Amino acid sequence: MTVRPGTGGEASVLFASERSFRVWRYGSGHSQLLLRAAPDSSETERLDLLFEGVEAMQLITRYEALELHTFDDAESERIFEASGVPSRWRPHRLVLGLRSRSGAGYVQCLKASALLGGTNVLGPDDPSESVDVVWSLRG
Repeated sequence: MTVRPGTGGEASVLFASERSFRVWRYGSGHSQLLLRAAPDSSETERLDLLFEGVEAMQLITRYEALELHTFDDAESERIFEASGVPSRWRPHRLVLGLRSRSGAGYVQCLKASALLGGTNVLGPDDPSESVDVVWSLRG
């Protein structure tokens, strides 16, 4: 897992992982999207990407070796226009690109976090499991 700081109006990679992520859950009531990299033979803990305040997204179901990146200003504006977000709210929103060997997409949201920990994959999350925030970004 790699975390890099973003820069002004230029596109840059903010987070990268060689793990494979699947679209795990989307809840329209709480506007949350969860992408999950399940534990496997080389990684004992799951790695989740949680997007909160999701307003628009374009996804594929699986991302292999995922990079989370910003877009340049022109592409961000195009996505804002397509999703209908009023100009006054745009400074408080993130437009994050998802790029991988298996495809690409984007998420427009208020906050994104990477959470490491936990081993329960199929059932509900166990509240007693320890989970660490390893990366977070807010609009």
